[in-house]
Amino acid sequence: MTAKPVVLLAEELSPATVEALGPDFEIRSCDGANRDELLPAIADVDAILVRSATQVDAEAIAAAKKLKVIARAGVGLDNVDIKAATKAGVMVVNAPTSNVISAAELTVGHILGLARNIAAADASMKAGQWKRSAFSGVELFEKTIGIIGLGRIGGLVAERLKAFGTEIIAYDPFVTSARAAALGAELVDLDELVERSDVITIHMPRTPETLGMINAESFKKMKKTAYVVNVARGGLIDETDLDAALRSGEIAGAAIDVYVKEPAKNVPFVELPNVVATPHLGASTFEAQEKAGISVAKSVRLALEGDLVPDAVNVAGGAIDKDVRPGVPLAEKVGRILTAIGGDEALTRVEVKIAGEIATKDVTSLKLSALKGVFTDVVSDKVSYVNAPVLAEQRGIEVELVTTTETDYFRNETVLTGALANGEVVSVAGTVTGPKLIEKLTNVNGFDVEIPITDHMLLLEYVDRPGVIAAIGTLLGTASINIAGMQVSRNDKNAEALCVLALDSALSAEVLESIKRVVNASRAAVINLAD
Repeated sequence: MTAKPVVLLAEELSPATVEALGPDFEIRSCDGANRDELLPAIADVDAILVRSATQVDAEAIAAAKKLKVIARAGVGLDNVDIKAATKAGVMVVNAPTSNVISAAELTVGHILGLARNIAAADASMKAGQWKRSAFSGVELFEKTIGIIGLGRIGGLVAERLKAFGTEIIAYDPFVTSARAAALGAELVDLDELVERSDVITIHMPRTPETLGMINAESFKKMKKTAYVVNVARGGLIDETDLDAALRSGEIAGAAIDVYVKEPAKNVPFVELPNVVATPHLGASTFEAQEKAGISVAKSVRLALEGDLVPDAVNVAGGAIDKDVRPGVPLAEKVGRILTAIGGDEALTRVEVKIAGEIATKDVTSLKLSALKGVFTDVVSDKVSYVNAPVLAEQRGIEVELVTTTETDYFRNETVLTGALANGEVVSVAGTVTGPKLIEKLTNVNGFDVEIPITDHMLLLEYVDRPGVIAAIGTLLGTASINIAGMQVSRNDKNAEALCVLALDSALSAEVLESIKRVVNASRAAVINLAD
């Protein structure tokens, strides 16, 4: 009985996450924040699911000998070493849209809380006081809101605040004016945004370029009545400079949900009365946690089943079109066949040609799948959609993706051409046909065929002459190997032929040598796709 893949839950996740994984996995749990517990626990697992407390760094990845996928039930990936994961062939997935509404709503809540002194007034009431005049606030109506980062969350914030009658200005070097206008926002440069805004809210990723992008210089340019809000990533606003600006009165107040170090302790500005501080609650809603858990659980299922995962952050390409998806497993098999017919000769170049109707769509996934197939049977490392391009680069193999809408016989065809180190060129083509999506081999080294791809196949090139097929059948019969299907293609120019046989079982090296000798094959390749 085959053991179930092991999935490690390194942090507390919603019950819906486990339910979405289903019964096909062995589920284990550990405290991922405890290194002494994490490192031995991760050693033999196929997947690990984390939130933000578990550091899946190079050390942890090296300790995980079977790891295939790291899943972060949330958006940020600061706690995952993506470079180390990619090198190890481990897929990294997250839930990029799971918390966008929750984060946008918390941002709006913080802005309203600052404008009306809600937190301070509440604390005063709880202390038994009644100080109405001390907590006079301001309206958002006709105020200027500056949004730094007009992506998914920033865009949702803009849409919601527009309803308050505010003027929205935004800074985002990657957003077009048309997109900003559709959200009711005016694009400006960062300095203008800082100077004009009554409220500044930041929604950028944390990168070396964005770290500390709001700092002492920024605060000096702001209105003294301005508020700043950060519900994105800790460190985008320089914490030391923020503390100084608040204490000196350079700005009116701040609402902060994220910090440079978390859990955040002894952060000076948290104690100030004009600061609303929350403990990283951006994704802390029932709905966001449910969506994040279910999303990454589905991605883990896909990854462990060997499928491409559209949301994988270290795999090139995006969502796979429904018309392209059937070609993904085909491309991998064609890649394995290409390697088989190349024999012991190393590849120096691989061209992945996608022909037909699907060529107008994003077919990056087919290139990745083909590369995965090319390396599956020739390297000792585990090969994945993640590290296949890395393996090609390390081996100096040039890879090119070519697309054309023109085909001779089929609606769509995947054609792989490989240049070998000895100067030879080999090629294999395949297609998916019919409502049952049958994968077929359509061409090998210029010989046209049309035969379903099976787990066990034998390809032979030889000089066509009487008795060859009979000899092949006799040798296979003697070895108790049944022929499930066969096709012969002939090149009349030089009397060469290609015989492709679908077999019911694997072919031993001894039987192959006997067939090659009797047939006097110029090329012979055994294809075993059952693994």
